[in-house]
Amino acid sequence: MSFPPVSEQLKVIRRGVEKIVPEEELESKLKKSLETQTPLRVKYGIDPTAADVHLGHTVPLRKMRQFQELGHQAVIIIGNATAMVGDPSGRDEARSKRLSEADVEANAQYYLEQVGKVIDLEKAEVHRNGDWFGKMSLVDILNLCGKVTVAQLLSRDDFAKRMKAEVPIFLHECLYPIMQAWDSVMIRADIELGGTEQLYSFMLARDLQKDQELQQQIGVMSPILVGTDGTRRMGKSLGNYIGISEEPYEMMKKFMQLPDDVMKMYFELLTDIDLDEVKDILAGHPKDAKIRLAQTVIGQYWDNDSGVQAASRWQKEIGEGGLPTDIPEKAISRQQLNEDGCMQAAQLLKQLGLVPSTSQANQRIQGGAVFTLVDGEKTAVADRSEWIALADGMIVRAGKKAWAKVRLEESS
Repeated sequence: MSFPPVSEQLKVIRRGVEKIVPEEELESKLKKSLETQTPLRVKYGIDPTAADVHLGHTVPLRKMRQFQELGHQAVIIIGNATAMVGDPSGRDEARSKRLSEADVEANAQYYLEQVGKVIDLEKAEVHRNGDWFGKMSLVDILNLCGKVTVAQLLSRDDFAKRMKAEVPIFLHECLYPIMQAWDSVMIRADIELGGTEQLYSFMLARDLQKDQELQQQIGVMSPILVGTDGTRRMGKSLGNYIGISEEPYEMMKKFMQLPDDVMKMYFELLTDIDLDEVKDILAGHPKDAKIRLAQTVIGQYWDNDSGVQAASRWQKEIGEGGLPTDIPEKAISRQQLNEDGCMQAAQLLKQLGLVPSTSQANQRIQGGAVFTLVDGEKTAVADRSEWIALADGMIVRAGKKAWAKVRLEESS
């Protein structure tokens, strides 16, 4: 495969990248690669501590796919050894739960299936770092640790914060950045991809490569993708993630909840749409921009039709106030109704499971979010104490996502 001109490669590589360290070496590496027609070895390490891949994970993976399309060699490191230690990056305490080898391998298999939706796995190298760490003796490990000072380790931002806060740092956590850096030695990495929080490990890898008389890698670091809350980094534990294996309509609904001010980041990091076109899209109505974004991303991980259908369904059910197709049916006993077959509004919402409490029901009612629908006739609910005449098949809404269909049951 012939390589594009260096200027074209740099334009692709720099999109959506926050930091390249050291940047001045990147162009010379690309020039040498072009002159010798030798692909650069581009590393990305994955610790399979969880099985699901969300859009935050795809940011460096998409960059790896771009390197592949430019003619370079993708090298995936499955951290089955480092996963047993746990990445301390961004954490203010040690991870309490240790994963078993079986858990790590099961996660790795599913993870790779999903990664294959982002990069061309058939053309990628995949290595497990347990293959080399598992063969190291205690003497080998001591020799490796002897190349890194305690002062170097404690200069890590997360370790420094924990020291200042007098939060314990356990010895096994200190091994993690050393192990990650050694991976770069073992696979002779030219480029390493990751987030900005990985700077320390990337630079440590350069030191270890130099010690082994190897060419030193360059760190290409992407910004951290914020989640659907628009503030914190995307993560499953925070509930602010969009998984690439979620059903298209579920992805669509999450995209439509994004704050307007994160749209530029999402377009830049998650799509290939030209940035000038992105400016035009963002200059229009935010809802239209989110639909375009969602359709584009869903199309990457499913297919174009799935993105279009998800957008159409959202527009019908939510955007235009139409009815969802999957309204849950909830049973109410006729014995719970008064002699006229009625129930007070706040109690009805609670009985249907649409709100956790009658006070919450009152808030929804006061906010104008509650109505009933019988035979196509929509009736707003204006007061919590209002008596609602129930009918079999009646639909009750208490907000955009809170719907229920009433099924009346005879008293036992």
